[in-house]
Amino acid sequence: MSDQSAAQEKGWRHRRTSNTLPEVYRSMKIPKTGSWFRKFLAFAGPGYLVAVGYMDPGNWATDLAGGSKFGYTLLSVILLSNLMAILLQALAGKLGIVTGRDLAQACKDHYSKPVAMTLWVLCELAIAACDLAEVIGTAIALNLLFGIPLIAGVIITVLDVLLILLLQNKGFRYIEALVIVLIVTIGGCFLVELFWSQPQVGEVMRGFIPSTEIISNPAMLYIAIGILGATVMPHNLYLHSSIVQTRQFEQTELGKRQAIKYATWDSTIALFFALFINAAILIIAAASFYKAGHTEIAEIGEAYHLLAPMLGTTAASVLFGVALLAAGQNSTLTGTLAGQIVMEGFLNIRLAPWLRRLITRLIAIIPAVIVTWLYGASGTAQLLILSQVILSLQLSFAVIPLVKFTSDKQKMGKFANPLWLQVLAWFVAIVIAGLNIYLLFQTFFG
Repeated sequence: MSDQSAAQEKGWRHRRTSNTLPEVYRSMKIPKTGSWFRKFLAFAGPGYLVAVGYMDPGNWATDLAGGSKFGYTLLSVILLSNLMAILLQALAGKLGIVTGRDLAQACKDHYSKPVAMTLWVLCELAIAACDLAEVIGTAIALNLLFGIPLIAGVIITVLDVLLILLLQNKGFRYIEALVIVLIVTIGGCFLVELFWSQPQVGEVMRGFIPSTEIISNPAMLYIAIGILGATVMPHNLYLHSSIVQTRQFEQTELGKRQAIKYATWDSTIALFFALFINAAILIIAAASFYKAGHTEIAEIGEAYHLLAPMLGTTAASVLFGVALLAAGQNSTLTGTLAGQIVMEGFLNIRLAPWLRRLITRLIAIIPAVIVTWLYGASGTAQLLILSQVILSLQLSFAVIPLVKFTSDKQKMGKFANPLWLQVLAWFVAIVIAGLNIYLLFQTFFG
């Protein structure tokens, strides 16, 4: 073990005894020679799995509501929340690369057993809530595109367990490739939708400039906080800190610095794709619904049925449905992986891969089946909102430990956050916590 690694191990109570996602841990080679671009391509992939969480069906409802009610004004909130996400994901990647621990393993090591178990339960609730939105989103897409009943669509999503097993047996790169193909599909669909909706470019550009009206208008502020609360997903921080360790980078100071640089590029570029997709949903809603006076569009199904007559082509609704299906399936893939990482990290449970994934999938599927059975299509919008509220509750319990660990010189050695980054990261953590507390207060008492 190098002096640097030995110094970092002193900051932890226990020596690391297990690897995150052991079946793919350090399974992908990094070229030692060649151009920087070749090395970057070897690191590219995990960022796209992370970006999926920022374009899941749970985000669609807030983007649709923001665009249909207030036009392009809330584009600045999407941009701001994306910049926060870029910072936090970079810290998550750095934690995994430097310490060899994912965020769940780090929490288990640092905190007492009762605190660690509480964090685990909260994280499982957040993953179940997020998965609930994604499962419901996939089911809605199957219903809209193929007329499959919602409850049957929910059950169909169980098959992604088999898909992950098949792909991971071939290599982690296959999972990353599928996710990237689905992201490109979503992006392609919305690019065409943007062309058809013909937004005013000047107004779109002005929308990215923050407006004081967002603060002064209570209804606008509520949706703005909803967008912020729905953007940074707590399970993505656990996921990213784990999957960066699939790369076989050198365990030296130089090797780790190179890995941090390329992993940060990877997640930053991928999150700009997520920014495009979230902005596109809001722009399409503004150009189509807000412009025509349909200011109360928040349900995905309603948007699907209105797009065709508004844009003058039935293909508009079809592309919207295809993008939703791709987003839902993508998110269930990464949600299942995050569930496995959290269970292994907090509990150190080692089960057969298919059984681990089946358990994490059932945690989300069972409540989704029950709610869909009881409330059908009418309950899906409320279900999406509820999932975002639960995610808001959990978010700070992931963000605060992440900022704390990456700022600790005993844990991170020379890689600890410099003072300027500590100030910025803590500011973001406090802003997210404050806004989410306000969102929860407004949801229950407003």
